[in-house]
Amino acid sequence: MKIEEYKRIYEELNTLSDVDRLANETALDRELLNVIYTQRTVRKTMKRHHIIKRNLPKMLREWKSGKSILSIAQKWDFPPILTGLMLFQQNGMSKKQYWSFVREPETIADAKLKKEILEIIKEDSIYSPWGNDIQVKRGQWGEEMLQNWLTKNDLGYRTENDLRGKFSKTPDCLLNEPVKINGRIVNWIESKASFGDKIEFNKNLKGQLSKYVEMFGNGIVVYWFGFIDSLEFPPGIEIMDSTICNLTVEKCPDDVICPEEIPNNVRA
Repeated sequence: MKIEEYKRIYEELNTLSDVDRLANETALDRELLNVIYTQRTVRKTMKRHHIIKRNLPKMLREWKSGKSILSIAQKWDFPPILTGLMLFQQNGMSKKQYWSFVREPETIADAKLKKEILEIIKEDSIYSPWGNDIQVKRGQWGEEMLQNWLTKNDLGYRTENDLRGKFSKTPDCLLNEPVKINGRIVNWIESKASFGDKIEFNKNLKGQLSKYVEMFGNGIVVYWFGFIDSLEFPPGIEIMDSTICNLTVEKCPDDVICPEEIPNNVRA
């Protein structure tokens, strides 16, 4: 995606209703818009956290005066579920108690509080249990897409579960043998059910991808919902989207090092 188009979409996704509006006004995929909206909301939440924390005494007074958690969340531009959590803690309630209410609102005896918790669960598409389920299933969908493609191309691989305890860091799929994909030798592939803008890629690079290059050599990160076409990435990493499923795979020469030949000092 062109950076200009991405910036325009990003800035327009202020609320969940903007997802529906843009999906109806444009030819953009609704799930792509949901992904970008989620990433934007999470980043804004992190930036505003200190503001909310500083104003919690005032917010708690608003709640005790009769305002609902949802109305306070909307006023302070903060996710409803996290607003409730911070209000509960400010009021001396435990985080464990709060999350038990969110997961099982039917157990709440107080009718007013039950109504409020049900409201914020319904309105929070990211931090609520149902919002979290969507993100988990989205990640699983991406990994299944990758694994199905590898299987279709008769490529042996090991998953994070297969590699647990063997290495300090593990990609989603470590190939049993190096192959050529898109003309480049590849040892590993990482699946990301997100959109690869500069912030997302730099976070992934620092937390995971650079370590994979050090340990296993060249690899690919697949952003299933696309990426910025001007994104710069370091040697050893290639960025791709769902078009990877249309590519052919070539066998590598026998003298190419495979992951099993990696020195022991990079293992866990």
